[in-house]
Amino acid sequence: MLNEKVFRSDDLPAADRFDCWRELLAQTHAPMELLSDHRADFQASQRVLDLGAVSVWPTTFQPVCFRRTPKLIRQSDPEGLHLSLPLSGPLRAARTDDKAVYGPNTLCVVDTSRPIDVHGGDDSHPHQGVGLEVPKALLPLSQNQVDKVTGLRLSAQEGYGTLLTQLLTQLANSTGSYRPSDGPRLGTVIVDLLSALFTQALEIDGSLPQESHRRALVLRIQAFVQRHLHDTRLTPSMIAAAHHISTSYLHRLFEGEADTVAAWIRHQRLERARRDLADPALRTTPVYLIAARWGFPRAADFTRAFRTAYGVPPRDYRTAAQQAGPQG
Repeated sequence: MLNEKVFRSDDLPAADRFDCWRELLAQTHAPMELLSDHRADFQASQRVLDLGAVSVWPTTFQPVCFRRTPKLIRQSDPEGLHLSLPLSGPLRAARTDDKAVYGPNTLCVVDTSRPIDVHGGDDSHPHQGVGLEVPKALLPLSQNQVDKVTGLRLSAQEGYGTLLTQLLTQLANSTGSYRPSDGPRLGTVIVDLLSALFTQALEIDGSLPQESHRRALVLRIQAFVQRHLHDTRLTPSMIAAAHHISTSYLHRLFEGEADTVAAWIRHQRLERARRDLADPALRTTPVYLIAARWGFPRAADFTRAFRTAYGVPPRDYRTAAQQAGPQG
């Protein structure tokens, strides 16, 4: 799993919890003033995932006001952007000339170089969310563009916002499938998605570095493929048309990947079918129906592809998997 630090208020005496959490936030984000009516017996938990220059921190806490003042900025500024993805409990941000409320469908962007008050949670609900820290130097934005993007209410349900949200929530839920060495690579993916999200929102796509644009587009295409694996019409030409690019350009995009477009689609379909075959809840579902569900309408084609990929026919794999117990 990824390298991470874990904070749980229950592990500390009640009198120390609030100050210890404030110190953790100063290290992971920036020094801030914190105000809370729950300071005497504060409840919070936070995991800080190390992704190289980037960090992601799933967190839950009782209602708090975070205040980044001009004095604190003069004293210490990590020159970073913080993105908050609220999962439950509102976030209310008050900047110099703007106030906004953020919920589960929106993303809040904070610049450590600008004063801000952020109120998280309310009296009836603690706040639960995922924070993301990215150095501004890694993003293709001028300070003027940063100022503009922090004033936007970015959607978590459209385009690159959806892809970024899916990745952040996946990391928040589990990192068991990753190794520590995957951290910097995940950080690069996040920076690319964030760059694409910002430049699209500001309508400045031309400023996105070519390689970042390529990776972001590949991620968008891969997410599209995952949603349409069941569709037998899913072909490179269909994918290209859906993304308003030529089929030849689609193939060029995947030249930097481990598989061709068609091979990647086939691998994803086979992996979904393999997992279903190993699922005890689906043990009575005929193999041909599982195959059809994942884009293999001809049972013979599925059996041949499965044997080539995994070395055994699907029925034999299912029998062995059921005898061995749940499979990943």
